[in-house]
Amino acid sequence: MTLFLRLLRYALYLVLAGVLLGGLAVGTAYWLIAPRLPSVETLKDVRLQVPLRIKSADDKLIATFGETKRTPVRIQDVPERLKLAFLAAEDADFYTHRGIDIGGIARAVWLTLSTGSKHVAGGSTITQQVARMFFLSPEVSYTRKVSEIFLAFRIESALSKDEILELYLNKAFFGHRSYGIAAAAEFYYGKSLDQLDLAECAMLASIPKFPSTGNPLSRPQRALERRGYVLGRMLENRFISQADYDAAMKETDLAQAHEAPVEVDAPYFAELVRQEAIERLGNNALTDGYVVKTTLNSANQEAANRALREALTTYDRRHGWRGAEGHVDLAADAAREQWDQALSDFRTIAGLVPALVTESAKDHATLQLADGQAVSLALGAIEWARPRIDEDRRGAAPKSVSDVLKRGDVVRVQLDNEGNWKLAQIPTVEAAIVALNPEDGAIESMVGGFSFLRSKFNRATQSARQPGSGFKPFLYSAAFDHGFTPASVLNDAPVSFPDPSKPDGVWTPKNDDDSFRGPIRLREALVKSVNLVSVRLLDAIGVRYAREYITRFGLSPDQIPPNLSMALGTAAVAPLAMARGFAVFANGGYLVDPYYISEIADRDGQIVYRADPGVACASCAERQLADSSTPSTPSPPQASAADALNPIGSAHATTTPAAPGKPHLAPRAIDPRNAYLVASLMRDVVKRGTGSAAMVLKRNDLAGKTGTTNDHRDAWFTGFNSQLAVSCWVGFDDFSSLGRGEFGAKAALPIWIDFMRTALKDVPEQPFDMPPGVTRVRIDPASGYLAGAGDGSAILEVMKTEDATRLAERPPPTEDADNEQPAYDVF
Repeated sequence: MTLFLRLLRYALYLVLAGVLLGGLAVGTAYWLIAPRLPSVETLKDVRLQVPLRIKSADDKLIATFGETKRTPVRIQDVPERLKLAFLAAEDADFYTHRGIDIGGIARAVWLTLSTGSKHVAGGSTITQQVARMFFLSPEVSYTRKVSEIFLAFRIESALSKDEILELYLNKAFFGHRSYGIAAAAEFYYGKSLDQLDLAECAMLASIPKFPSTGNPLSRPQRALERRGYVLGRMLENRFISQADYDAAMKETDLAQAHEAPVEVDAPYFAELVRQEAIERLGNNALTDGYVVKTTLNSANQEAANRALREALTTYDRRHGWRGAEGHVDLAADAAREQWDQALSDFRTIAGLVPALVTESAKDHATLQLADGQAVSLALGAIEWARPRIDEDRRGAAPKSVSDVLKRGDVVRVQLDNEGNWKLAQIPTVEAAIVALNPEDGAIESMVGGFSFLRSKFNRATQSARQPGSGFKPFLYSAAFDHGFTPASVLNDAPVSFPDPSKPDGVWTPKNDDDSFRGPIRLREALVKSVNLVSVRLLDAIGVRYAREYITRFGLSPDQIPPNLSMALGTAAVAPLAMARGFAVFANGGYLVDPYYISEIADRDGQIVYRADPGVACASCAERQLADSSTPSTPSPPQASAADALNPIGSAHATTTPAAPGKPHLAPRAIDPRNAYLVASLMRDVVKRGTGSAAMVLKRNDLAGKTGTTNDHRDAWFTGFNSQLAVSCWVGFDDFSSLGRGEFGAKAALPIWIDFMRTALKDVPEQPFDMPPGVTRVRIDPASGYLAGAGDGSAILEVMKTEDATRLAERPPPTEDADNEQPAYDVF
């Protein structure tokens, strides 16, 4: 008995010593580690990474940018059964312990000692996981584990249990770049949290343990096993009934990838906005949950996408079939596996779906798509596929399907408007379209190429192409400011000039059709796009004067050649610059700055930026007061091309909105009478000139100008009404010829027409109002003189009132018939 008591006493001493040593060890560890631990107070105002979202003017999602997918939720918005699923999976005693699970830690210590491995699962409560997520590295070490425990105590003291669980559910990683429970529910099931059933809740709760290798997409069977484990834990802890458990265990998991529901296809525009957001907001732009509201009109954007792609597809078919995109040698018994392998390197581009020809006969071919669908093409579906010879020639039409499609060919197919599959090919030609509001410069639609997936180069803003005859309205505006009128007569006849670029060189410009019309009024010259008249006109007013004047439309001097070739449109411009320039004619003479971001809100919905664009607002009292003190021939500050392409950073884009009733006015660029006269000429271009195909829209408020460059390298149409200024360009990136006959009216105008058909649907016509100081007079169409009272051949023309008075007193500008070079008597 004495020995037993003595042993008992020694045992108590050992226990006491162990406790003292343990306490000393813990105290020493705390003394060593605690000073290096971060403050948990930061968790009270944690800023989780949330991607940048870009939305259209009508609040539709255009794009999401960021490394993580996350939508933070409040704990009160998390369904109870979803919370219970996570508690069952990770920490059933979460609401009763003080930050650590003694039993769990003891088990982990025993396993560590018995196995000798640090990699032992279990032992970490949700609070400890929060500590690790926010403050510690994922390394496996005793120091990190002890730090995790100390931080858990601090977190429990600083935050409530619900606050800790909310942090965990929003921070946890669920694989596939999804962070937080809301993002995971959206990605795997395409559901909001309140739409999840019990089995889906259990599946999501099972993922954080093995987010990359245990999610239902990467390892479906392993994920199902984990889901069963979570459901079993829920049953064991009486979180669910036996009936609930049985029903959930039988449920088939339907997880699949659900990417962010992009509602507007505008990748070129989105990239422009992303770059500007980073420039304005800094490095946190993509992680701080900003929402960018843009000026994009979703309906107009979809119309622009459709118009551009249909026009390029039509052009591409006009120039022939280039052959299969790829070819594989199929085994005689080839089946699904080989078909999938053959298509694995091809992706759908702009609705053009890759397809493998598995059978080809005279009257039909069978093609397999990547989704397992079999498509049959008859001769009618490939009849356009005449073989391409060069840009101007094609071979004979196919007489059988097997002439075009061979077994093993990888080609493209596309659904037509009736839902039938047709043979297609990816166009090699490119195009761009941009539409802006001429009142304030808001960009309503932008497409920078056939496919952003294929080429990130934004031809709407980054290209520098010659506009050809599309440049002539700027020149005519300069001439009208210099004393010419729409009735002025110039001679469409051969003319030559010295060419200083060559020794004894001579430059002899020509008209597109190599014909000459003789004396012709300027209105008719623009309607018919007569090159020689434009050259003579530029020679008359002077290159230097014209070059300086045209900068009023937003072009920089560097973009405009300092010679007579300017008359033929040899400047270097992007479609956005052309749309901006034509907006001056559309809005009555004001230079607006294009912009695309209307406002930016932070994650809390607070507006941190709001655009304040300069507006034309010809009817505003402030505008009328400003114009009354402005000279009739204004000279606004020259705007550079950089200003047009980076408008949000200009002086006209501020974080302070204009006061109600006091709009920020855009500068006047040209006389309103001048703008009206040039617009009236371009209305005739649409009514009866090179742009007459646009009359299919059956509107009388449209104006515009075609443009084509040498060898048909560029095709343009830029047009407008009071609502929109729209520029379209078509061409090859390598400056190859589009082919004989591919003028702006044929290649580019169809894009404009199809776009405006949608953009102006249900929009009433708004005729351009004649401004004060413009008068309508009767003129002799042959001479440009004012007609006499009894002249039956007289026609009506519009011009400035002072020009009409001058013409009544003396003849209009004429050429000196005795001089080889034109001489003009203007004043």
